[in-house]
Amino acid sequence: MADRRAEENVVSGQPTQKTIADFDPAPKPKRNKFAFACAMLASMTSILLGYDIGVMSGAVIFIQDDLHVTDGKIQVLVGILNLYSLIGSAAAGKTSDWIGRRYTIVLAGAIFFAGALLMGFATNYSFLMFGRFVAGIGVGYALMIAPVYTAEVSPASCRGFLTSFPEVFINAGILLGYISNWAFSKLALNLGWRLMLGVGAVPSVFLALGVLAMPESPRWLVMQGRLGDAKRVLDRTSDSMEESKLRLADIKEAAGIPEHCNEDVVQVPKHSHGEDVWKELILRPTPAVRHILIAAVGIHFFQQASGIDAVVLYSPRIFKKAGIKDKDKLLLATIAVGSVKTAFILVATFFLDRIGRRPLLLTSVAGMIASLGCLGFGLTIIVHSDEKIMWAIVLSITMVLFYVAFFSIGMGPITWVYSSEIFPLKLRAQGCSIGVAVNRVVSGVLSMTFLSLYKAITIGGAFFLFAGIAAVGWVFFYTMLPETQGRTLEDMEVLFGKFHKWKKANALLKNKQVDPNSNGNDTANGGQVQLGTKGQD
Repeated sequence: MADRRAEENVVSGQPTQKTIADFDPAPKPKRNKFAFACAMLASMTSILLGYDIGVMSGAVIFIQDDLHVTDGKIQVLVGILNLYSLIGSAAAGKTSDWIGRRYTIVLAGAIFFAGALLMGFATNYSFLMFGRFVAGIGVGYALMIAPVYTAEVSPASCRGFLTSFPEVFINAGILLGYISNWAFSKLALNLGWRLMLGVGAVPSVFLALGVLAMPESPRWLVMQGRLGDAKRVLDRTSDSMEESKLRLADIKEAAGIPEHCNEDVVQVPKHSHGEDVWKELILRPTPAVRHILIAAVGIHFFQQASGIDAVVLYSPRIFKKAGIKDKDKLLLATIAVGSVKTAFILVATFFLDRIGRRPLLLTSVAGMIASLGCLGFGLTIIVHSDEKIMWAIVLSITMVLFYVAFFSIGMGPITWVYSSEIFPLKLRAQGCSIGVAVNRVVSGVLSMTFLSLYKAITIGGAFFLFAGIAAVGWVFFYTMLPETQGRTLEDMEVLFGKFHKWKKANALLKNKQVDPNSNGNDTANGGQVQLGTKGQD
């Protein structure tokens, strides 16, 4: 009102009079509680992967003693779930387009439930591997669908915050797995590790029940021609009714539905049902789609190739090399790793939409490089010394904690946030499944070869190698990944396509903003609806 009065005074020739209210900062939009609840429920699927990672790091100590298996079989047991999850992530894109995002989440929980029970009742190594196979498929489904659903239901003003939830719950699951290891380690050898693995079935039951209370993704509803249902979901998950209308217009245009079609149920053009998606994504992509695919594959590759799963899965071995010999103390040390990782991921969620993706990502990777270098140095000193060197032991343990902290403030959550928000609507499910597939392959290869790697080049050398890979990743992120903070999902085809010259596209988007009262977070407006599909020229 104060702005309107000021404008009227200028038009009438009267001097403009400032009031105290004119100097007040613009009020922050209230966080949408319904979207928050939906994102939290969907992201809880990630607890399944986190718990498996955390619990397996300690359970293998007891599995090796009980089943008398070699280090070679242990590293295959630990890492094979990541390769099995490829089946789930490959099927998840098509499944979620067919039955919807919500029921795909329920399916993921059901499959993991069966896998956890099989592992808990395993009588030998082969039975245990079959349980890993089933659980891996469930993990693959969960990893792909949670970020996609959350990105599609979230308003632009807090999409980064909400889409980082899957990584938050992965870390919570890892911490729960570490605690489970310590709690059941006091039981009989043949019972303790089975309970550690079997208890993982419990979260999937609550997950399946909770997801039934969630609405379907508005973007999936539009792809099915159910505009009325999509509008109702958008009204509940947007910061304002105006934003809801703009989001619906963006999605309709991306799906190829004419603007004048406003019936509750409409006929969707044949091409938006998913035909020829792989052709557009892989065989004949536009420059924008090619850039998006390179960015998504690159960020997933470097997240895992920089060694995070080696640290998390084999942290008891790392601490043992650093001088901690007692099993109980080893497991307590892993709880410290899980606690630090979870605490810093919570910090990161509050800065994603305030600072932006790029600053957090580049800071995170720089810290990881330094931590890995120092960890490699400390472990090298310990391995080549005949006596106990306390400063090297303290340095190594501290650097493990620093490494997971730096990973959690940027690289961890931003990988999932970024890759889920940059693909166009038609290509989103399949594009994200490619990213998850790369993530799991690299994680699986690293997990199944880490013990052999450090025996070949020493444990210090392994972490120097990870530091070098992270350094290459930093250069890739700096040159190829544009800032996506506050952009609508339909803006991404304009922002991408210039590759290392992306800043020109970013300037174009800023110049096209037509709303002078924009708060900088939600940039959806009439001009940008056009940019979403026509900006590539």
